[in-house]
Amino acid sequence: MCEDEEIFEGEVWIQGDRILYVGKGEIPDDIYADMPEKCIIWDREIDCRKNLLMPGFKNAHTHSGMTLLRSYADDLPLSEWLNNKIFPIEAKMTAGDIYELSRLAVLEYLTSGITAVFDMYLTPLSIADAFDDMGMRCVQVGAVNNFSQSPEMVEEMYQTLNHKSPLQSYIIGFHAEYTCSKNLLEQICALAHKYKAPVFTHLAETENEVAGCVERYGMTPLAFLDSLGMFDYGGGGYHCVHMTPKDIAIMQKRGLYAVTNPGSNTKLASGIAPVSDFLKAGVKVAIGTDGPASNNCLDMFREMFLVTGLAKLREKDASAVDAMEVLKMATVNGALAMGLHEADVLAAGKLADIIMIDLSQPNMRPQNNIPKNLVYSGSKQNVAMTMVGGEILYEKGIFYTKESPECIYKKTDNILRKIIK
Repeated sequence: MCEDEEIFEGEVWIQGDRILYVGKGEIPDDIYADMPEKCIIWDREIDCRKNLLMPGFKNAHTHSGMTLLRSYADDLPLSEWLNNKIFPIEAKMTAGDIYELSRLAVLEYLTSGITAVFDMYLTPLSIADAFDDMGMRCVQVGAVNNFSQSPEMVEEMYQTLNHKSPLQSYIIGFHAEYTCSKNLLEQICALAHKYKAPVFTHLAETENEVAGCVERYGMTPLAFLDSLGMFDYGGGGYHCVHMTPKDIAIMQKRGLYAVTNPGSNTKLASGIAPVSDFLKAGVKVAIGTDGPASNNCLDMFREMFLVTGLAKLREKDASAVDAMEVLKMATVNGALAMGLHEADVLAAGKLADIIMIDLSQPNMRPQNNIPKNLVYSGSKQNVAMTMVGGEILYEKGIFYTKESPECIYKKTDNILRKIIK
């Protein structure tokens, strides 16, 4: 995924949590000559058998702890689904429950080649512990609203989780304009200015959300938030479905990321994000699955296909949103949106967040164009290995985590019986 670099046959060397070397590996002595280490004793050498190594996918918007609600309240309008089904169950969930439910989500992320997630949920400390214990990279974002969390909590988490472990970080954020009072939004904006930090939030997901903000403030959600100075230091929005040309111009001006969630937006009938318009305006797009209650799966392959497929349908143009651009959204742009500037591409010095794609599967043959195969015919069955920070966490159907999947399944089943019954 390096700019202007084609796929090539070569080697990747990993030392600790970093990539030591990426290249054709033709003359090892010449490589060692440029390194402080003149000899390396490898723990393991892996013959990839001409399979594909690439940076892991970055799930740029999710709610991992919502695994409890997968297939619990489907086929309902968004407001009814959220207010009558989701919120009452969430009110019963403890930090310990969310810890276990987040670990379940990590197992699914690994099978999809996802090496980092941008998570927004209720109990940041237990979520961080869950991801640390699973060896998984997580960037959390504040979820403050009128009913839970607070600006003080967001600031505390910003200071705490950005120093907790190499796998954890935290970005200032809030749930959405429509769940926050103006005073609350102004407090979050003040935090962003205090730390000169980006802000992320749910944005323009539904027509009703936009209409409500126009009624309250005479502006679209993005225009209103921008008028407060919310995005003076960047950031972005999740969903970004119902955007006006003025909104898109604001995004371009502020350097904001549009994180599209096509699976969730399709299932909840929220609409199709104007991805082609974003790209034409120079707005960077990343991809998220949203939570497992609204999607319901955490599968980056399905999201990639929907990003380009829905864009083609919306524009009535089969050439809209090229597959290579989609791969960039799912890897490089996601990493940059999440502040993971050292996990965007495979290059010496970058974090060793790497996946191996099995190209020997029938859906990857023939190899006329590997990137297009990944986006248009790829699936989770092609993920042969997922590595985070130099540690292989999933390989050929086997999880290498501290606790077995069976143990995690048992604990989450107990939570299901306790809360939903």
